Amino acid sequence: MKKNSLTIGWNLAALLLTFTSQAFAASYTSMVMPLMGTDSSREFSAGNVYPAISRPWGMNTWTPQTGEMGSGWIYTYDEMKIVGIKQTHQPSPWLRDYGQFSVMPVTGQKTFHEKERSSYFSHKAETALPHYYRVFLADHNTTVEMTPTDRAAFFRVTYPEANQSYLVIDAFDEGSYIKVLPEEAKVIGWSTKNAGGVAKNFKNYFVFAFDTPFIGSETWGGEVGKLEVEGEHVGAILQFESSKPETEVHFRVASSFIGFEQAERNLKEIHTSDFEELRDEGRQSWDDLLGRFKVEGTDDQKRLFYTCLYRSTLFPRKFYEIDEAGEVMHYSPNAGLVEPGYYFTDTGFWDTFRSLFPLLNTFFPSMNAIMTEGLENCYNESGWLPEWATPGHRNCMVGNNSTSIVADAWLSGIRGNFSIERLYEAMLKGANDQGPVESVGRKGWEDYNALGYVSRQSAKESAARTLEYAFNDWSIWQLAKSLNRPKEEIDLYAARSQNYRNLFSSEHGLMVGRNRDGSFNEDFSPISWGGDFTEGNSLHYTWSVFHDIEGLIGLMGGDAKFIEKLDSIFSMGPAFDKGGYRTVIHEIREMQVAGFGNYAHGNQPIQHMIYLYNYAGEPWKTQYWVREVMNRLYTPTPDGYCGDEDNGQTSAWFVWSALGFYPVCPGSGELVLGAPLFRQVSIELENGKTLVIDAPNNSDTNRYVQSVKVNGKVTTRNYITLEQLRQGGVIEFEMGDKPNKKRGIAKADAPYSFSRTIDFQKLN
Repeated sequence: MKKNSLTIGWNLAALLLTFTSQAFAASYTSMVMPLMGTDSSREFSAGNVYPAISRPWGMNTWTPQTGEMGSGWIYTYDEMKIVGIKQTHQPSPWLRDYGQFSVMPVTGQKTFHEKERSSYFSHKAETALPHYYRVFLADHNTTVEMTPTDRAAFFRVTYPEANQSYLVIDAFDEGSYIKVLPEEAKVIGWSTKNAGGVAKNFKNYFVFAFDTPFIGSETWGGEVGKLEVEGEHVGAILQFESSKPETEVHFRVASSFIGFEQAERNLKEIHTSDFEELRDEGRQSWDDLLGRFKVEGTDDQKRLFYTCLYRSTLFPRKFYEIDEAGEVMHYSPNAGLVEPGYYFTDTGFWDTFRSLFPLLNTFFPSMNAIMTEGLENCYNESGWLPEWATPGHRNCMVGNNSTSIVADAWLSGIRGNFSIERLYEAMLKGANDQGPVESVGRKGWEDYNALGYVSRQSAKESAARTLEYAFNDWSIWQLAKSLNRPKEEIDLYAARSQNYRNLFSSEHGLMVGRNRDGSFNEDFSPISWGGDFTEGNSLHYTWSVFHDIEGLIGLMGGDAKFIEKLDSIFSMGPAFDKGGYRTVIHEIREMQVAGFGNYAHGNQPIQHMIYLYNYAGEPWKTQYWVREVMNRLYTPTPDGYCGDEDNGQTSAWFVWSALGFYPVCPGSGELVLGAPLFRQVSIELENGKTLVIDAPNNSDTNRYVQSVKVNGKVTTRNYITLEQLRQGGVIEFEMGDKPNKKRGIAKADAPYSFSRTIDFQKLN
């Protein structure tokens, strides 16, 4: 675990003073804290994020670099030196980066190597906002500022009065190229460094354009004296005249996955020579997005909300570009060709199907429409829907959750320039085959289809796969009905959606992995991590029956026993066995120290569990625990998350929960009620309507829902529908300091469950 002095040393007031001292107008963007979650390491995650300086869903992101080249931990809060400002596309430190290079101002001795060029810095002299980064590099007495567009960035470097002022451009190792063009005040190059998921011809082409001529230039890593070099690791060093104090050098940089000509075209996104003008445009782009959500709460609550909303709108990132004719095109990371149309990447559906994509479907439907078009393009180019893409297919995690992504989009009303029939075809293919890597399609599909579960002999993490495949089959069933598919096809996936039942052990009252001969794992322990489960144990995964909680309640013996099992997760303490892992993985340690028993909010499998009290007649326990998680496991500080943030998923959980509801079952059309964090929220919907969530007497003590009205009509239901939300209007929560144990207790008040609408016994 990281040393406590880091958190103690975090002076929030000082940071806010730094923010406001930059003469920015007050804005929603100024409430965002990109450093939240950066106090992380391989051993212990408080977010495992870097300060992402970007436009919403921007193709390129920029970040200060404190880690060595190739490290997944690009920036960590406790480091004292910066080695460069890096263009990055990294979605996770565990999958690392691609499309990367860096720049670093240097004074005094001319040097290229990271350690030699590095500089001490202080967070007190650092400003990080979504659209703007500034830092004072103490060893070089130089200030560097940067503001991005989708595919380009504008830099302003302020050098001291010095005879030796340089800029290092590092194209990184594993194959790179650079060419200096002094007469044009330009540098071009490419980098191939990546961690996988690309075709053999992958390159990230970049172009630098300077407003100040160089007084000296040279390349590094190739033949001495040459201004054009290619090799294992090359770069350039440019010298600028800085005989006066505070000499400013401005430069623009853009990149492309298509070629140099397209990189030059992308450079035109910077249409002005005025740094402040572009910075203000970047701020406005974020203000326009964040400002659609207006919340009334404490300053810390606002910082958390807007930071989580910012993190929820970074991924999946744009992976497309605009050609000379204004047409959308993209480099296909799977086919290695330039193809027409949209493409998005850098997300893992195992994480993000749960709440991030429902958030996009609900509040950003036009964006998710082109994301869905990108999914079809991925299928057309690779033959498969992605599961974990960065930028192409990666072998990471389990499940076939692209089915949920597609079904939830269509059933939520997303329409666009894509063929839902073609996507449905892709879903069926993925449900009945395994793809080019284990995480694509379904590993263990043969046993799953034949036995009704993935056997322990056919795949690792077999129980996790079975539970997710069952939900995925429910998603197919939902979409099949919508598309009027043949009855036998619809019935097949309805029946398969009940395969979760095949893992339930009445002896243990939990989900247990099964052998091919039908026997359960004889070495089962409920606290054993890994093995038959993925980054969790049976206590976490048993609840992964998103589509049929009523069926799970029946297996457990009724509401009372179900509630008892839910309660036990919090009361039993953080007992664990590392099980199938060689060491105690960071997710285990984060659960252990959180103070929530065996509830592991730092990872995705159990994040919906708190909302399940609504299905068994005790919604006030959901209201209590949701507020506890928001209050105790999220803070607007560098150690602000309780585990990996994971491409917007853990942030989207907070956004939904702060609003007062959560998508337990994506594709059901329902949001399960919790309790709002704010006294009032006003949301501008894309359809032009406004949704107001009003809880005027809400407070830290008044966390319990007494009554709910939707547009003036009282409802006792423990959910609202997406259709109600899309219509706008007012959702009123009357809050109190004691539970109302008479509201939401009838079975008719419970949210959707498959078993409430279909008799599963008639399916077989």
